[in-house]
Amino acid sequence: MDKHLYDQPITPRTESEKQAVVNRLKRIEGQVRGIQKMVEEDRYCIDVLVQISAINAALKKVGFTVAERHMHHCVSHAVKSGDGDDAITELLEVMKHFSKS
Repeated sequence: MDKHLYDQPITPRTESEKQAVVNRLKRIEGQVRGIQKMVEEDRYCIDVLVQISAINAALKKVGFTVAERHMHHCVSHAVKSGDGDDAITELLEVMKHFSKS
């Protein structure tokens, strides 16, 4: 298991923040099920690829939303408490992986 700077967010997510992310993920889940159905129905490859592209874009948007919150709360707190370099390094490593997808 990877060692992280923090085990949980410095500032817990509000219920509305959690719900917004969960709602987006549920929509993405529905899109994935839709693609499964398209494949089962032997739909045109380009149609399937367009939907896959839409899901990738939606996942990236969710990821950036989570990253933005992380920067505003966790990284900001780390900088103020003297752990900024570690927090920035941790975030950059994750963003490198994130940008590969």
